[in-house]
Amino acid sequence: MTELDSLLPLMDGIDTVVHLAGIPDESTWEKIRDMNIDGCYNVFEAARRAGVKRVVFASSNHAVGFHRRDRLIDDTVAPRPDSRYGVSKVFGEALGRLYADKYGLSVACMRIGSFRPDDEPAAPRHLSTWISHRDMVQLAQRCIDAPDYHFVVVYGVSGNARNRWSNANVHLLGYAPEDDAERHAARIAANGASEDATEALFHGGFGCRVEFAGDASRID
Repeated sequence: MTELDSLLPLMDGIDTVVHLAGIPDESTWEKIRDMNIDGCYNVFEAARRAGVKRVVFASSNHAVGFHRRDRLIDDTVAPRPDSRYGVSKVFGEALGRLYADKYGLSVACMRIGSFRPDDEPAAPRHLSTWISHRDMVQLAQRCIDAPDYHFVVVYGVSGNARNRWSNANVHLLGYAPEDDAERHAARIAANGASEDATEALFHGGFGCRVEFAGDASRID
């Protein structure tokens, strides 16, 4: 990831790159920079040099985390990262747009929600943001196989009854989620988990709360 020359041979003869590597959560700037910014650039640049046709990039809802949760948002909202990690995902989306416009790559950016290793939502926020394993696999497959597209941003979220992210503008991908976090609602309520006041205001949830020292009332 951090060595462009090492990535180049891996791209030889490849049609599509699905880029999932990187630091997956908030971390120090140095780690985020090396893997999620420099490393992301290396993937796109190696793909371009090798003549790869399409790059599917694992972005994150944390690229738009400081939008208020009471608003339904779609792929047209302005970037509003909630963390250094979120900033790196904004960078990746912008880089993808550049490589689509300037170099002709077909690029999809998946703003992944709450993907859980055990495939079960565990917190109240997950009732709106969870994506199941099979829906994540389907979404990645759709981004790989969909007919020619230039640049798209799609939310990686299951068909949750409480979903607040709209994919209405990207029907061309054919993504049709099969799962809904609502069937886990009673279990989550029984666990007594809750969010603090800052988390509950914004789409990014915990990502917004970490290190938060601002004034939530000034965030429109």
